[in-house]
Amino acid sequence: MQKQRFFRVSLGWQIIIGLILGIILGQIFYQNKAAIQVMQNIGTMFISMIQMIVLPIVISCLTVGIANMGDIKKLGRIGLKTLIYFEIMTTLAIIIGIIVANVTHPGTYIDIHSLKGSDISQYTATAKTAKHSGIWSILMSIIPTNIFASLGKGDMLPIIFFSVLFGLGTASIGKQGKIITDTLNAVANVMFKVTNWVMRLAPIGVCALIGVTVGEMGFNSLKPLALFIVIAYATMAFFVFVVMAAVGHLFHVRFYEMFRIIENEVTLAFTTASSEAALPKMMEKMQKYGSSKGIVSFVIPTGYTFNLDGSAIYQSLAALFLAQAYNIHLTLGQQITLVVVLMLTSKGMAGVPGASFVVLLATVSTIGVPMQGLTFIAGIDRLVDMGRTAVNVVGNSLATVIIAKSEHEFDEDKREKYVASYKRGE
Repeated sequence: MQKQRFFRVSLGWQIIIGLILGIILGQIFYQNKAAIQVMQNIGTMFISMIQMIVLPIVISCLTVGIANMGDIKKLGRIGLKTLIYFEIMTTLAIIIGIIVANVTHPGTYIDIHSLKGSDISQYTATAKTAKHSGIWSILMSIIPTNIFASLGKGDMLPIIFFSVLFGLGTASIGKQGKIITDTLNAVANVMFKVTNWVMRLAPIGVCALIGVTVGEMGFNSLKPLALFIVIAYATMAFFVFVVMAAVGHLFHVRFYEMFRIIENEVTLAFTTASSEAALPKMMEKMQKYGSSKGIVSFVIPTGYTFNLDGSAIYQSLAALFLAQAYNIHLTLGQQITLVVVLMLTSKGMAGVPGASFVVLLATVSTIGVPMQGLTFIAGIDRLVDMGRTAVNVVGNSLATVIIAKSEHEFDEDKREKYVASYKRGE
C-alpha cells in the first residue's frame, strides 16, 4: 500500500511567503517605532541563532577536512588556486560595475541635493581606520593571539588559520588524531541537524527582517533612487547568469543545475541580507553535490571573506553613481586607480559589519566625492545588500565546485545521485 503524500510547501516558497508578508507588515506599520522594534528583535534573534551554528560547523568541518587531506603542499596549492580565482572574479566584478556605470550614467539623472540624507556615523569610524590600514595589518590580523577571543568576536580569518593548523597537527599524529576527527565529525553532524531545526524558523525571521526594512524606509523613499537600484540588480543578474555561467562552462560545471540545488539558500541570503544565514546549509549541500569535505570547508568560509562579487559590483557602481551625481568627471587613469583601491580596501574590510558601505566610505574620497554624498544612498543600502549577498553566495558555491574539479576531488556519481534525490524532493 502506497503512502499518501500530502501537499507540502517547500522551504523556498515558505521564505518567499515570509518575504511578501514582511513587505505587507512593513507597509502597515510604516514609521511605527514599537512594531519596528518588535520585528527587529525577532529578526535579530533568528540571525543570532544562525551565527550560533556557523563557527562550530566551520571549525569542525575545516579541521576534519584538512586532517583528511594531511598534505601541507596540497593545502598550499589549493589555497593559492582559491585566492587567485577569488581575486580574478572580484576584479572582474569591479570592472563590470564600472563599465555599466559608464554606459548607463545613472548619476546624471538625479538631483543629489533633493535627496534626503541618512545617518552614517556608525560606519565612519571604521572607514577612517580602513584608510590607514595596509597589507601588513591585514596579514597580521589573520594570526590570532587568542583563538577564544577570535571565536567570541566571530573573526573568520583567524579561526580559519587556527583550524588549518589544528587539522594539519591532527593529521601528523597518526592514529591518535582519529579520536579528534571522529569527535569533530560527530560535532559537525549534530550542528547540521540543529541547522535543519533552525531553518524551520527562516520564514518568520525573513518576515521580520523585511518588515523592518520596509517599515523604516517605506516605498516613497525609493523613488528617487529607483534607477540606480534597477541598474544594480540588472548588473548583478548579468554577472550571475552570464559571467558566472560562462566561467562555470569553462570549468565543465553544470551551473544552472548547481543554482537549482542552492536556490533555497540564495533566497534565504537575499531575504535576510546575511551570507551567514546560508553558510551552514551551503557547506552541507556542496558536500552532498560532490565536492570533497576538505575543499568545501576551506573554500566557502574563505570565500565569505575574499570572494564578495556582489559587493564588488555595488561598490564600483555606487562610486561612479555618486561621482556622476556631483558632476565629477573621472579620467580613465582615475577609474583604473579606483579599481585598484577597491580591490585592496575590500579585502581589508571583509567581515566588518556593513562592510560594503564601509569600503565606499574609505574609497570615495580618493575620487573627490564628498563624504555627505554617501548619506543619500545609505537609506537603500539594506535593499541593495539583499542582492549583493545573494550574488556572493552563488559565487562561493561556484568557486567550491571549480576548485574541487581542478583538484580531481569532485565525485560525479555522488552529484548524479544527489540531483536525482533532490528532484524527488527527498
